[in-house]
Amino acid sequence: MDESIIYAKKYLEDLLSFFGLNTVVTAHNSDDEVIELNIPSTHLNGFLIGQHGDTVRALQFIVSNALKNNDYPVTRVNVDVADYKKARSDRLAQTAEEWIAKVKETNEDMHLKPMNAADRRTVHKLAGDNGLQTESVGEGRDRHIVLKTPAKE
Repeated sequence: MDESIIYAKKYLEDLLSFFGLNTVVTAHNSDDEVIELNIPSTHLNGFLIGQHGDTVRALQFIVSNALKNNDYPVTRVNVDVADYKKARSDRLAQTAEEWIAKVKETNEDMHLKPMNAADRRTVHKLAGDNGLQTESVGEGRDRHIVLKTPAKE
């Protein structure tokens, strides 16, 4: 794991220096075999995050593929710029709490808008922790979650 982290950190720093950003990326592993890479806040935050987080996801993909192509044991990577993903996840969790409360109150299933895999994972976990069942429905960009009331016994 350590050699994967070192390689991923160096690779991302080299990639950022190509864009004229010489910064130190912090790196550590999370509990579930994912390398966490954090880029500190700079004047290029908007550029590095991209529209709806597209650029940060692309950076993640590039680093992950570099690890795979060089046969490192750990290849799952999460890149965050100035805690953008953390703040986004926190906002999503607040909204999901409202959705969960509404489903419990109305006792009706709720189809959510399409969202990326990371956002779906956040909602699945939160709903499960609050006693609701969830299901991902659809394909590709149309994939979304259905919040369901708990099955009656």
